[in-house]
Amino acid sequence: MIIIDGSEDEGGGQVVHNACALSIVTGKAVRIEDIRAKRSKPGLMR
Repeated sequence: MIIIDGSEDEGGGQVVHNACALSIVTGKAVRIEDIRAKRSKPGLMR
């Protein structure tokens, strides 16, 4: 399993797209942590 820290960059959809591509190329599972950490309202939005 590959673990990606989503708080390193902008924490948006590009991290998800890159993680999906990485998973397909390597054949390994990918886990993204803290993807919205740097957003003004981190966590799930309503």
